[in-house]
Amino acid sequence: MTFTMHARRLWVLLTCLFSSTSWIWSRFDAMAGPPHNGAVLMTMKSWGEALVRNASAHFMRVGRLRRAMFLLAVAACTGVALLYWRQQTGDQAHRPIHSLYSGIEPQWSWVCRNERCERLLAAETTLLQSLATCNMLCASTQLWPQPTGPVSLATAAVPVRADSITLQVRSSPSREVSNYLTGAFSLFIKDLKALERNGNTESRRNDIGPTREVVVRVAVNGSIDPRLLISTNESYKLTMRPSDNVLYVDIAAYSFCGARHGFETLSQLIWIDPYAGSLLALEAASIEDSPKFKFRGLLLDTARNFFPVNEIIRTIDAMAANKLNTFHWHISDSQSFPLKLNSVPQLTQHGAYGPGAIYTSEDVRNVVKRAKLRGIRVLIEVDTPAHVGRAWSWGPAAGFGPLAHCVEVEPWSAYCGEPPCGQLNPKNPHVYKILEKVYSEIIQLTGVDDIFHLGGDEVSERCWTQHFNDTDPMDLWLEFTNRAMTALQRANGGKLPEVTLLWSSRLTRSPYLERLDKKRFAIQIWGASRWPESRAVLDSGFRSILSHVDAWYLDCGFGSWRDSSDGHCGPYRSWQQIYEHRPWIEEMIGMATGAEPWRIDGGEVCLWTEQSGPGGVDARLWPRSAAVAERLWSDRPEGATADVYLRLDTQRTRLLAKGVEAMPLWPRWCTHNPNACL
Repeated sequence: MTFTMHARRLWVLLTCLFSSTSWIWSRFDAMAGPPHNGAVLMTMKSWGEALVRNASAHFMRVGRLRRAMFLLAVAACTGVALLYWRQQTGDQAHRPIHSLYSGIEPQWSWVCRNERCERLLAAETTLLQSLATCNMLCASTQLWPQPTGPVSLATAAVPVRADSITLQVRSSPSREVSNYLTGAFSLFIKDLKALERNGNTESRRNDIGPTREVVVRVAVNGSIDPRLLISTNESYKLTMRPSDNVLYVDIAAYSFCGARHGFETLSQLIWIDPYAGSLLALEAASIEDSPKFKFRGLLLDTARNFFPVNEIIRTIDAMAANKLNTFHWHISDSQSFPLKLNSVPQLTQHGAYGPGAIYTSEDVRNVVKRAKLRGIRVLIEVDTPAHVGRAWSWGPAAGFGPLAHCVEVEPWSAYCGEPPCGQLNPKNPHVYKILEKVYSEIIQLTGVDDIFHLGGDEVSERCWTQHFNDTDPMDLWLEFTNRAMTALQRANGGKLPEVTLLWSSRLTRSPYLERLDKKRFAIQIWGASRWPESRAVLDSGFRSILSHVDAWYLDCGFGSWRDSSDGHCGPYRSWQQIYEHRPWIEEMIGMATGAEPWRIDGGEVCLWTEQSGPGGVDARLWPRSAAVAERLWSDRPEGATADVYLRLDTQRTRLLAKGVEAMPLWPRWCTHNPNACL
C-alpha cells in the first residue's frame, strides 16, 4: 500500500468521525436548551422558585450529557485507531512494509509463474519479492557451473548472517589440509560479509523471522596434500538440512580442493535480498558434483602489458567462483620480462618495463597463496626459445657469449609475428644452465612440480639459419626442446613432471611430431579446431590441452593494433560461441579411421594483452571465461538454452558483488524480465 492510499483511507475515517461528532453535539444543544412551561400560569414568586429548581435540574442534565459525549468521542476515536491499525497489520500479513528501505519504496516485485519470474509493480501485488529471491526460489537451479550429479533444492529460504556461520572439520587426512580448510572458509565468510556490507542490511525487516545459525561440517577422506595435482579428485557432496533453529551443511570430499568447491557451491545457495535487508539461504539442498575435465585453465599474458598484483588476485577469485583450477601465468615474452628471480636478476634488470612493472618473489608468493586457498594451481610460463627479447641481451658482458639472436631485428615482419623479435641461442650451453635456474626457482615459488609449461612456439627458422647455416633449424629446435627438458628434470630434483606442456607449432606437425616423445611431452593446441595439424596431435595420442584460437581466444575481434586490418585471429568470440564449443565430440570420427583415442586433459581460455591493460581486463575475461568454465566442468550436451542465459546472468551478478566488472549479457531490462529476450 502506498503512502497516498494510506492517507486517503485515514482522511475518510477522520471525516466520518467529525460528522458523527458534529451530529451528537447538535443533539446535545437541542436537549440542553432553556427550560419553559407554557401550560401553567404561575405567580412571580412561584415562577422564581420553579426557575431555581429547573436550573438545578438542567445543570445536572448538562453534566451527565457532557460526560456521555466525552465517552462517545473517546470510543469513536479508539474505534478509528483500531480500524486503521488492523488495516495496516492486515497489509503486513500479506506484504512486507515498504517504508523500511532507507526511505525508498521498492518499485517492482517478481512473482514465480509457470516456472519463470514475472515483474509486476509493487503496488499491484500482495507479494513483495526481489528478483534475486525469485530467481533462487523459482524453477532454475541458479548454480554455475551446473553440477554433474543429482541436485535437489528447496523452494524456501531462511535468513542467515555471515557471523553466525561456523566451521567444524569433522575429519581431515593431515594438519595441512585442516589449515587450508580453515583458510578457505575464512575467504568464504569474507565474501559473505562483503555481500552484507553492500546489501543495506541495516534496514533489515522484522517480519522475515529470526536468523538461523549455520554449521558447516566438512569431512575430507583422501589426499593428505592440499595442492591441486593432476591426480586430485575434485568431487564433493553437499547436503543442507534444518534442525530447530540451526541449518546444518555437510560437505564430504576426497581432497581439500573438492571441499573448497563445496564452499563455492554453498556460497551460491546464499544470497543478499535487498528487500529483506538480509542474507537468505536455501532451507535444504542435496548436491553431488565432480568435473568432467581435470585441467580447466585461464591464461593471462602480463608481458605485453603489466598488471598489478591486485588485479591478478581478483582474477583468481573470479576463477574460483567458476571452479576454474589453473591460472596459466604467461609472465614473459619478447616485450618484457617482469619476473624478478633471485637466481638470475639480470633478466629483469634488462627486460622489465621499469621499477613499477616488476613481480617480486613476495608478489608471486602472495598470488600463489591466494590461489592455493581457492583450489587453483599457478602455472608460470617463461616462453622459449622464441618470444624472448632484450632480457637476454646481457650474455656477452657477463662472459657468457650471445644468449639470444635476432633481438629487435628489422624488418621485424621477416623474423616474428609481432615486434620485437628475438630467440635463444640453441648452441650456447650457458642458456641451459640459466634455464635450469629459472625453472628451479619457478617450481620453488609455485609449489607446482607435477606439471610445467616450456613454451615452445613460433621459432623463426630464418633467424637460426642466418647464424647456423650448417644445421637444419628444425633439428636445432628439436635439440633445444630436449635439452630444455633435461634442464627441467634437473631443476625438479631429477624427476620429470607428469605433464610437460609445449605449444602446438611446426614442431608438432608431421614429420617432427613423430620425433617427440609422447610419454614426456603434452601439447597445448592453440590452432583452429578445423586445422589438420590440430587434429593430428589428437589423433597421435598426445596428452592435450585445448585452446582453439577460433573459439577460446578472448583477444580476437578488436582489430589489429599494427595496421587497419581485422586482426590476426578474426572476429569476436561471443560467450555463446565459447559455450557451444565441444571439439571432443568429434573423437568418434577419428577412432573410426583407426587413430588412437584422444587424451584430452582439459582446456584453457586465453587472453593475450596487446590491447588489454589494468582496469579493462575484467570485461575481456568475464563472463566469457565463465562459459568455458561450465563447458569444462559439466559439458552438458545442450547449447546456450534459456536456462543457461538466466544462470549466467545470475553468475555475472555474483561476480559484480565480488568487485569483478564483468560485461553485461544484455540490457538490464532483459535481466528484469527473465525469458522475455529469449
